[in-house]
Amino acid sequence: MMDVPFDDRDGWIWMDGTFVPWREAKIHFLSHGLHYASAVFEGGRAYGGKIFKCAEHTARLFYSAGALHMKIPFSESQITQACDDVVAKNGLIDAYVRPLAWRGPEQMGIAGLRTRTHVAIAAWAWPSLFSEEQRMRGLRLMISKWRRTSPDTAPVHAKASGLYVICTLTKHEADAGGYDDALMLDYRGQIAEGTGANVFFVKEGALHTPLPDCFLNGLTRQTAIALAKRRGIAVHERVIMPDELPTFEQAFLTGTAAEIAPIGQIGEHKFAVGDIVRQLVNDYAAEVRA
Repeated sequence: MMDVPFDDRDGWIWMDGTFVPWREAKIHFLSHGLHYASAVFEGGRAYGGKIFKCAEHTARLFYSAGALHMKIPFSESQITQACDDVVAKNGLIDAYVRPLAWRGPEQMGIAGLRTRTHVAIAAWAWPSLFSEEQRMRGLRLMISKWRRTSPDTAPVHAKASGLYVICTLTKHEADAGGYDDALMLDYRGQIAEGTGANVFFVKEGALHTPLPDCFLNGLTRQTAIALAKRRGIAVHERVIMPDELPTFEQAFLTGTAAEIAPIGQIGEHKFAVGDIVRQLVNDYAAEVRA
């Protein structure tokens, strides 16, 4: 199913308050969001027909829209309900859910305040971003040449489509090099995150993770921290430099698409898929289905 183009599938997509057949969910090519990246999105997962932290994803969608001066013409509760309705309408049990808000074609040019903000929501069956084989051996990551930007150069805490250009370029390079993903540094040269997931390290029984001051504080990241603390595992959110990589014993990525994914190697540095990571993988799997 993953080989089928996303515009040629059966099902229903919610667009601006109405369900439309999947293949008819279209926009005009002069939409502002397509030309100037004036679009924000979310990615949620349904487990057993229930979207994990759906309200939190919706709240972040509205925050991201506000950061781009976009006013979503629905309430948060309406969007949250629409996400649930999309999963049910398509008869999905375990699924990925993608809400998107974008500026329409009412105005063309850099400015877009006279455009209308449109919203669409799709959902489809999608297994974890990484295969079980990748997880068991631990992901192999390269180190990207692209860096996360300074907070004074972009709305770094918004889940805005334009911020993902360097992630796409990096993932292309990782795929071409035979890697599963890549580690990105920030504008200061500090460790930041993966191409679309936060990163954690294990050292002497404690977790260490970069401060999310120039990238998203992911909802899965927040869940992993809570799960670790529930287990009595100390969590240190701090500046982490690349030269610390040899000092860590285990590592993993967190994200809605990635879930909790063990890392086996970053560049030349290797990590064990150890007990702490395996415990958090199992705890997360139980949490999302609780």
